[in-house]
Amino acid sequence: MNELVKIKDISSKYDVTTRTLRYYEDVGLITSTRSNDYAYRMYDEHNIKRLEQILILRKLNISIKDIQRVFSTSGAEVVLEVLEKKVQNIDDEVALLHELKEIVLNFIREIERVNFNDNTGIKQLYEKAKEIESHMVSVDYIGRPNASKVDRLIEITDKLDKQIPDVMVVRIPPFRAVAGDIDRLMDWVWNDARKGYFKDIIFDCADFLIRYPNHDEYIIALNDHVTIENCVPFSVIDFPGGLYVMAMSINDDYDSIHKVEKKIYRWIETTGFEIELERGVMGNMAFMDDEIVKGLGYEQLQRYVPIKVKGSLSSA
Repeated sequence: MNELVKIKDISSKYDVTTRTLRYYEDVGLITSTRSNDYAYRMYDEHNIKRLEQILILRKLNISIKDIQRVFSTSGAEVVLEVLEKKVQNIDDEVALLHELKEIVLNFIREIERVNFNDNTGIKQLYEKAKEIESHMVSVDYIGRPNASKVDRLIEITDKLDKQIPDVMVVRIPPFRAVAGDIDRLMDWVWNDARKGYFKDIIFDCADFLIRYPNHDEYIIALNDHVTIENCVPFSVIDFPGGLYVMAMSINDDYDSIHKVEKKIYRWIETTGFEIELERGVMGNMAFMDDEIVKGLGYEQLQRYVPIKVKGSLSSA
């Protein structure tokens, strides 16, 4: 007998969000089953194995668009093409890192030749930096004659920086929200198409998944005219808002989110802020038209880590 497994159990076992599972369904990578007497999505053995294959490919940073191509063909040609393209991308990245290293070493060698012990101080450092820039002219790097290493340094770091997005500090205002289990609440929203109930709070998003130490909570910001009775059987809460460090990840899989969160935590360590443990880390999905998402092969997830000034009681 082909045993069916609940979406929450799949999410827990494979450390993938239920929203990601729904997205994989929306783009046709997996399918679920739902019966009339059970509201949750269920997955059979075939789709679980398919999900395992997807997660392996995502860990290799293969795009959703390429995964769709892999699953739409029966032969090995497309798989080999996709993996060979990935190897080439890795080679390109390694080459960029080696080139960046050589440029930095070149700067070090040039600066080491300068004696900063005399009285010229900062002015001499500035003048030497300008001298290095004017003399660091090399052969054609990217098809342009006489491209300077300074130009190339900017291009390399721009490309590498895109892999881990920058962070920003944002203040989320207080708002009323309907709260509950993400699966039940999403089904309530989608099945009944409650248009006009919800309002955007930040970056075109009305909803947040909040991760507490012992549980997760899904909330959606409510317009002023919506009453508690409108939201039965779910609860209505007053979300206090507060100060957060925000960064974006491409795709809401575990590797992408973990990478972005590590960047946020490293940034916090260098500032006068600290994580506010009483509030949970939050995530939400930036709105994109379905056709745009399918064309790009990814969705954009915002990650919010609550912060406060070191030693203060709260940032709210």
